[in-house]
Amino acid sequence: MKIAAAAYPLDWFSSWREYEEKLTRWVRDGAEQGAALLVFPEYGAMELVSLAGEETAADLVRAAQAVSDLMDDVNSLHRELAARFGVHILGASAPVVTEGRIVNRAHLHTPNGQTGHQDKQIMTLWERDPWGVQGQGPLRVFDTAIGRIAINICYDSEFPLLARAQRQADILLVPSCTDAAEGYWRVRIGAQARAMENQCVAVMSSVIGPFPQVEAVDISTGCGGIYGPPDCGFPADGVIAQGALDRPGWTVGAVDPAAISAVRSGGNVRHRSHWEEGLPHDIAELCTLK
Repeated sequence: MKIAAAAYPLDWFSSWREYEEKLTRWVRDGAEQGAALLVFPEYGAMELVSLAGEETAADLVRAAQAVSDLMDDVNSLHRELAARFGVHILGASAPVVTEGRIVNRAHLHTPNGQTGHQDKQIMTLWERDPWGVQGQGPLRVFDTAIGRIAINICYDSEFPLLARAQRQADILLVPSCTDAAEGYWRVRIGAQARAMENQCVAVMSSVIGPFPQVEAVDISTGCGGIYGPPDCGFPADGVIAQGALDRPGWTVGAVDPAAISAVRSGGNVRHRSHWEEGLPHDIAELCTLK
């Protein structure tokens, strides 16, 4: 099957219809390229704050609430598009206000009308302060018609024990939003490392470009990428498909689910099954050599 990872620029809308038209174009384009799974990035939903105006956009807490208030409609639109085009969609993540807390939530939609979500676990320093976004469990693995899917939102992909807890997954989705090249590379390296360790496919999507109205996403850099373990059945460097930095559009790559099973059972290395051998060591012994 084919998977599409977005490099997604944010737009300022004057109406809900403009957002609906944009999302429809993106989903149609991905589906026409043959993708069965479309992956949008972290905080891509922040463009919806435009519907509340610039004054709201300039206030982080009010901006989060404004976007959160629209998420029922956003999810309904995604489910309609998933059914119309016969694709699975990871919608762009959004700040969602729940029980008085702001969480960073990504929703996964299937063609038959099902929706699940994953909240980000570990916040970046900036998300913690000044924004006040908080991590929230549990970690999930979604059993779908195209395989088992897990989600590590951006910074989460840099912590291997999270993806390790989701090791049942065949496909790990890594929606990201990074303001500088070093942030992009941290997440990309994390995604590729998680693909190697869990012998799975990792899919990274990115917000790109300027959006000066909202401090949280005022400038972003990145691209789409699809990665596998560097082992038999996959490219030697693990790169299945790679987009150009900061160029908008889909990066599409073909993934054979059978290759994931094969590398896990018959690969040249067995990271996934040998992982347990490293666990007894809580902390390395400090030795002084003089």
